[in-house]
Amino acid sequence: MTTPITIFDTTLRDGEQAPGCSMHLEEKLRMARQLDRLGVDVIEAGFPISSKGDFEAVRAIAREVRRPRIAALARAKREDISLAWDALREAPHPRIHVFLATSDIHLEHKLRISRAQALEQAWDSVALARSLCDDVEFSPEDATRSDVDFLCAVVQAAVDAGATTINIPDTVGYTVPAEYAQLISTLRERIANLEAATISVHCHNDLGLAVANSLAAIEAGARQVECTVNGIGERAGNAALEEVVMALRVRNDRLPYRTGINTEQICPSSKLLSELIGFAAQPNKAIVGSNAFAHEAGIHQHGVLSNPLCYEIMTPESVGLPANRIVLGKHSGRHALGRRYGELGFPLSRADLNAAYLKFTDLADRKKNIYDQDLLSLLPAHLRSVSQPAPVDGGDIKLRPKTAAAGIR
Repeated sequence: MTTPITIFDTTLRDGEQAPGCSMHLEEKLRMARQLDRLGVDVIEAGFPISSKGDFEAVRAIAREVRRPRIAALARAKREDISLAWDALREAPHPRIHVFLATSDIHLEHKLRISRAQALEQAWDSVALARSLCDDVEFSPEDATRSDVDFLCAVVQAAVDAGATTINIPDTVGYTVPAEYAQLISTLRERIANLEAATISVHCHNDLGLAVANSLAAIEAGARQVECTVNGIGERAGNAALEEVVMALRVRNDRLPYRTGINTEQICPSSKLLSELIGFAAQPNKAIVGSNAFAHEAGIHQHGVLSNPLCYEIMTPESVGLPANRIVLGKHSGRHALGRRYGELGFPLSRADLNAAYLKFTDLADRKKNIYDQDLLSLLPAHLRSVSQPAPVDGGDIKLRPKTAAAGIR
């Protein structure tokens, strides 16, 4: 028996706040449709008070995308909450997401209010949101740097006021897994009636721990994870949706949880987002990076050609890629080179392969990009005189040494 985990996607809100990642209305709609195909449970469509464009985008998504819950962010202010509801009211499953900072540094320097004022504001704002919408999420911003006793008091007020989801954000990516898990456990122990609400987590990647912290929180009792496609978001980004989902799937032996994500739509979602915002995930990005299923080292290539499980803990097909890629470069071995010659219509004898391999390694040391024509020119003379068949791929295939081609196949 596995426990369901709600996937709350904030690509269109927190993700879009990253420099260079903004999207206009039609782009947000395209991404929301893809997130629907991906199977996310909640789409945080935007922050309506922030701009007229964001308001219109949230309203358009609420009208069109009918299966998942559609959330809109609001500060703990009446005008924010009212406008969020106006944007959401046509959604079949609307959610108002209210946030208020609870750390002393935010209360003193940003909000300039006392703890007592924050406590009152949290209760009032959640109660107002709940009077408009049955589904209300509350986030104590910068929770992981907040005084634990005060954090518990604010969360208790939000639960008492009717919050149905309590999100515990690691807003600045400050916490570490064991500490975060302990915080979730403490809240579960000390907050009355917290079992009536879903505990959510929202982690940033400033220390590279967003996914690890999210998984630790799940083990401690969180049942919703807030994340983004490609891990985009403020500063170093958010927990990457694809990493959280595939960690739960690949390591289901240690993490007995499940999501409703259609994992074969992971790479199509990543590719669409890259197209919309104008840049791809870094090549070595887990799951969706262009090198995630690419192999250049000879030992690795031999293992993968014998059995992909030697060096792959998931199949590329499981995340929406057609196959892994054997990249021919200076570290490649004879097995990979021989296979490519066979695909080009030249199955080589051991002696011919050895001769071609010596020339290939010399070329790979000198030339950054290697093409099929280069490989054909390395064939022994008695084979080059044979009429050359067309490549099985139907065209020239660029084979890069050391690094895979940019983008996602």
